[in-house]
Amino acid sequence: MNLLSNRINNLSESATIRMNKLGRELKAKGIDVISLSFGETDFNTPDYIKAAAKEAIDSNYSFYTPVSGYADLRKAISEKLDRENGLKYAFDQIVVSTGAKQCLTNALLCLVNPGDEVIIPTPYWVSYSEMVKLAEGKAVFLTTGIDNDFKITASQLEESITSKTKVFMFSSPNNPTGSVYTREELAGLAAVFERHPSLYIISDEIYEHINFSQKHVSIAEFQNIKDRVIIVNGLSKAFAMTGWRLGFSASNKEIAVACDKLQGQVTSATCSISQRAALAAYNGNLDTVKEMKTVFKARRDMVFHLLSQIDGLKVNEPQGAFYFFPDVSNFFGRKTPDGDIIKTSTDIAYYLLYKAHVAVVSGIDFGDDSCIRLSYAASTDILKEAMLRIKNALSLLS
Repeated sequence: MNLLSNRINNLSESATIRMNKLGRELKAKGIDVISLSFGETDFNTPDYIKAAAKEAIDSNYSFYTPVSGYADLRKAISEKLDRENGLKYAFDQIVVSTGAKQCLTNALLCLVNPGDEVIIPTPYWVSYSEMVKLAEGKAVFLTTGIDNDFKITASQLEESITSKTKVFMFSSPNNPTGSVYTREELAGLAAVFERHPSLYIISDEIYEHINFSQKHVSIAEFQNIKDRVIIVNGLSKAFAMTGWRLGFSASNKEIAVACDKLQGQVTSATCSISQRAALAAYNGNLDTVKEMKTVFKARRDMVFHLLSQIDGLKVNEPQGAFYFFPDVSNFFGRKTPDGDIIKTSTDIAYYLLYKAHVAVVSGIDFGDDSCIRLSYAASTDILKEAMLRIKNALSLLS
């Protein structure tokens, strides 16, 4: 007798969480493991945000809040979208949730019926496909590659749309590739969306402020499709607040009401203290964000230089987020010093973990088995050591 539901049995474990767990297990045995597997900055939450949280505790913000979040926080997010992005959303079109991950899941569960198709460009963040499974939809993957900077074209999008297509789901800046769609590229996609009025767009913009190439452009800036766009964003990356678990969605009123309804039956509102901290973040300036971005760009440049010197590795220069997604397919078919044959990106990831003691994530979990993902959200010295270990370990493959 199978105790567990088909729903949970068909669900995959998060690859990033799995690799981070394996790295921690090796560390517990006294092995010096460098983890480049997690999507988390190594910066601390800014002091003015922490002070707001402490004040909230002392002011007894310890009671239930409205499901979609405090009204003043939602207004602050509305003003942020207007001020920084030129987007007009009323406060009641904002739903605050327990992380951007919940916002994405809310949107899919509110839009997708069993059998509906959800178009996802590859590579994609590992949880997208699993969220579609939970919504009982069908993920349709659009393949990209390192040679085109991991971005789809308008014609590729057009060809993938069918009568069953309900949602297009993507991120820019992208996790895992760091690729950023330009305004011109987004305009091309928006023109396709305009021709398909029953298709909704979930735009994951969590890496909005870690963008080295241009001012962030949201697909919602194209007015003819704005009403069908669900923006998802949050505090984790820009404000170094991964553990605070707060994200938000911005959408048309009908979808916002639906997300509120769903959330009311699942988690209700997110943490009241995190919400008061978020209010300080969104009402404050972006000085700490800009400082962090400068550091990330310097790290990006250094790691790009070091990765480019590794024979057999193919790498492009990411324009945002804090990841590299190098192509490792040149190593497939080679032998490890122990005689094992490298066949997949998973083999590479485990080889680097146990031989080089560097934790990365296999590309197959992001929809591209030719690559691996590594994060450069670590100090310069740690990154230099990690790149040296990777270079030495790969040189041993014959």
